Amino acid sequence: MSISARRVVRASAVYDLVVTVAFALPWTAAAAFGGLGALHHRLGLDGVTPSPDDVYQVLFAGLMGSVVTVWAVYRILRPSLAAGAADTLARGLFSLGMLVALTNGASPLVTTLLVPEVGWGVVQGIAVARARAVTVRASVAS
Repeated sequence: MSISARRVVRASAVYDLVVTVAFALPWTAAAAFGGLGALHHRLGLDGVTPSPDDVYQVLFAGLMGSVVTVWAVYRILRPSLAAGAADTLARGLFSLGMLVALTNGASPLVTTLLVPEVGWGVVQGIAVARARAVTVRASVAS
């Protein structure tokens, strides 16, 4: 795996860690929901935000946040083509979920997560594809 692809996989993992660690535990997820709701209302936005008082929303945010946090730490410590490819696919799925949420009335604040998610997916997808192509060419030449 090229140094540049390794750096991209690791950098995308650092981004994920910074963004999702606040959702990794029930009390931090509830606090994050409260903060997002306050910002949403302060900006006078349309749409809905998750409720810090809804036990199921907090539960699923905590599950997602803890899994993504662990996955991010793994990619920071062991970046690889396979991890980068899997993460690129996951970014596509997360982006699709965010688009569905936006079309169904979620707060426009979701776009602040969607745009970097798509951006990292494209950058990482290109880096992984290029590194994979180099690996395939090298194995064919051998």
